[in-house]
Amino acid sequence: MAVYNIDGKEVDSLKVDESALGGLVRYPLLKQAIVMCQANKRVGTAATKGRGMVVGSGRKLFRQKGTGFARVGNRRTGKRVGGGVTFAKVARNFHKRMPKKQRRLARDSAILAKLLSNNVVVVDALNFEKPHTNDFVSILSNLKIERSCLVAISSVDENLYKSARNIQRVSVMPVAQLNAGDICNHSKMLITYEALLSLLGRDETGQN
Repeated sequence: MAVYNIDGKEVDSLKVDESALGGLVRYPLLKQAIVMCQANKRVGTAATKGRGMVVGSGRKLFRQKGTGFARVGNRRTGKRVGGGVTFAKVARNFHKRMPKKQRRLARDSAILAKLLSNNVVVVDALNFEKPHTNDFVSILSNLKIERSCLVAISSVDENLYKSARNIQRVSVMPVAQLNAGDICNHSKMLITYEALLSLLGRDETGQN
């Protein structure tokens, strides 16, 4: 893989062994992780009142026969205005879980899929002395990243985060927090050289 600087010029190269990322893309596991990620974002607080929750008497409004009107029950039935909802929604918990090893394998599969489709860009460093959105936009332009992008860095960088937070479809995340859902939710992945070595389990010299 080519390593670029912030001006978009190739300054180095890096060889990535697919076995360090699991060797193959595990699509069933990747789908499971994406479903879990989307499910955990659901709030699940939607609720409506059923007939047992609305105010009103439970007495039958009038007798069954002999009035000339259609038969009715009490005023809280879902057929009448002001009554309860027939199939009322209740608050639900959509949370899903996966074992840690499966989450890591799914993350590695997502990164490997991005690598195989040439959607990963490696930059030597992203250093900001102070937050500046236009500078980060220029970096994305120099690296020819036009669509949604996930920026992976080695550690939390407040200046970098503030520089990218106002750019649509761009997210910044430390490499330790990467997950399959966020990786697959972005078209491109921009990762620093140091973060990639950390992800592959190497040191700065490239040794395991």
